Amino acid sequence: DAAPSRYVLPNDVGLALLDCSEAFRLLLRSERLYAHYLSRACWYGGLVVLLQTSPEAPAIYVLLSRLFRAQDPDQLGELARSTGLTDQEYQAFLVYAAGVFSNMGNYKSFGDTKFVPNLPKDKLRQLIWQSQAFQEQPEEMESLWDRCGELMFSLDPQQRQLGLREKGITTYFSGNCCLEDAQLAQKFLDSQNISAYNTRLFKEKDKAGQTCYEVRLASVLNAPVDHELAPKLRTFEFEGCTFRVTRGDYAPLLERVVENLQRTKTHAANTNQEHMLEHYIRSFTQGSIAAHKEGSRCWIRDKGPIVESYIGFIESYRDPYGSRGEFEGFVAVVNKAMSAKFAQLVESAEQLLLELPWPRAFEKDTFLTPDFTSLDVLTFAGSGIPAGINIPNYDDIRQTEGFKNVSLGNVLSVAYATQKDKLTFLTEEDKDLYIKWKGPSFEVQVGLHELLGHGSGKLFVQEEKGTCNFDREAVINPETGELIQSWYQGGETWDSKFSTIASSYEECRAECVGLYLCLNKDVLRIFELEGEDAEDVIYINWLNMVRAGLLGLEFYTPETGTWRQAHMQARFVILRVLLEAGEGLVSLQHTTGADGKPDALITLDRNKILPVGKPAIERFLRRLQVLKSTADVAGGRALYGRFSAVTDEGPERFLSLRDTVLLRKEARKMFVQANTRLEGEDVTLVQYEGTAAGLIRSFSERFPEDAELLERHLLELSDADAHFWASQG
Repeated sequence: DAAPSRYVLPNDVGLALLDCSEAFRLLLRSERLYAHYLSRACWYGGLVVLLQTSPEAPAIYVLLSRLFRAQDPDQLGELARSTGLTDQEYQAFLVYAAGVFSNMGNYKSFGDTKFVPNLPKDKLRQLIWQSQAFQEQPEEMESLWDRCGELMFSLDPQQRQLGLREKGITTYFSGNCCLEDAQLAQKFLDSQNISAYNTRLFKEKDKAGQTCYEVRLASVLNAPVDHELAPKLRTFEFEGCTFRVTRGDYAPLLERVVENLQRTKTHAANTNQEHMLEHYIRSFTQGSIAAHKEGSRCWIRDKGPIVESYIGFIESYRDPYGSRGEFEGFVAVVNKAMSAKFAQLVESAEQLLLELPWPRAFEKDTFLTPDFTSLDVLTFAGSGIPAGINIPNYDDIRQTEGFKNVSLGNVLSVAYATQKDKLTFLTEEDKDLYIKWKGPSFEVQVGLHELLGHGSGKLFVQEEKGTCNFDREAVINPETGELIQSWYQGGETWDSKFSTIASSYEECRAECVGLYLCLNKDVLRIFELEGEDAEDVIYINWLNMVRAGLLGLEFYTPETGTWRQAHMQARFVILRVLLEAGEGLVSLQHTTGADGKPDALITLDRNKILPVGKPAIERFLRRLQVLKSTADVAGGRALYGRFSAVTDEGPERFLSLRDTVLLRKEARKMFVQANTRLEGEDVTLVQYEGTAAGLIRSFSERFPEDAELLERHLLELSDADAHFWASQG
């Protein structure tokens, strides 16, 4: 029987080539070499994500890689037809393989649900048994299938999504760990000042039945331990348990990363880049996050480079506990035209910040300009490609040295080139305007969100010594009319204080800043928008936000009452705020589609944006900022929780709308990325077609020297820990 549609990728899933040829062509030879070796480091490191996703992901990757290395998608397709697969079934298999390669595993990087092949298991098995790869290595192929064939298709409730213990699958923790283990481990890590970013946690009982945890750091194994880590690599007694800190997770993959970072160094453009690479090399060799922080500091100092990059254990979205980082690495090239507009936005920042709806005392003493550029991605290795990034995630560095903000221009332009027939929930007239203005409106929103959204607002802090960064006798809370009653103490941070809601709340604040400031004519002029065009861009930006709020329901899980995606929750909250503003600003109707199935229609009255929408966002944004500045967790949770709640109460009946959204959803696009190839003393770019077959070919050609060795490493690494999840399957 076929799997429910939300666990398969549709045959007509959008695939697009991530085109970087223009930007790459404009690079100097030294820049091309720098980009090439850095890209190699990223691709090797990206394979780590397979080991961070699910117990079966490495074997699935190896099985697919071998199939397509022996026969390219066209050749395998001819064989498939002769073994009785329909064209639909073979296309479903190609789409599945493309999905595994682009998510680096068999769980979607956006939403964290499992996806399975959309064809009968026995037909896939038959194809594998007939394949060239099987003829060449029958025992190996059969053993690969035995390892992952069942799990590839299984949709046991626990395996449908990532999570801890009975809630889902994760390989950041052994299968016997639950939330209490994660909390205890966090307390232990904090007590020893060890960062969780590059760790995994494995729990076992020793002979005496005492609980023993292994905290394993990602590192190359054979290097001598340096003075920073030496005292930490030992066994500790903590709250009645044993914690053993070890290293060497993903060692053979990180060795390749380090080799390529060494090669990159000889082509660095300046000393900041050289030092940055030296610190990264130490971080991956030793397993040191302190070294990665040093590298990040050098990286921030490397202002406006032509070739931009970041690499390491960065985003913690997919750790069910939210503190372990997933490996990612990207290399991108400056997009000069768009960057000029964003630079003008930064020049106007001091004026624009005064427009925001909170008193001057709630704004940073001086605007720390986030270094924000628009880049075209050459390489993005990991589980998925975002449209923009704001890093580093290390709070201490963000507060003092700042951070960088990157908008990925070629991702944006492809992700939003939606065909009219796939634009759900809008009137025909709105669809035409949407297609025309989506690109420009998105550019405006991304710039405002990243620069003035994340870049604005102050946290009130009292240092260990008692000094405050605000005047306790004078600053008034605009919501209460009283003096400030609460603030952050010494070591507290926004993330540690607001924990589980911090990232979505902050995304919501930044999105609101974008909606609020896009009404400003000076802002629109920077983006060369005037008159009617400017009005249309405002309208489409607001319309897109309310539609995104509706689409966000896909990322809400009714069973657990939780949201799986920070940005989507933020947009739903904004939709709720605008609906609550009333006066016919936004209307949301349940309808029936031409196919007789449930549908919905969302409309926004453009004449009510200024008189009704603006004051509503203004009030809400002020409350978000005041609660954030004053560390008022209880108030923040109450406010954010109220607007995040999804019920089936009328008139909207959001739970029913969620079913409609799932029924009508368009699968997230997959990106086909180029490879770089050394030719003599120079580097050429090899691009592929924007299809599932093209994506598969790009991976088949990604590791020309050592694919088989890498696959052996992946299987060995996976085997070594398989027993930690054996009871779960």
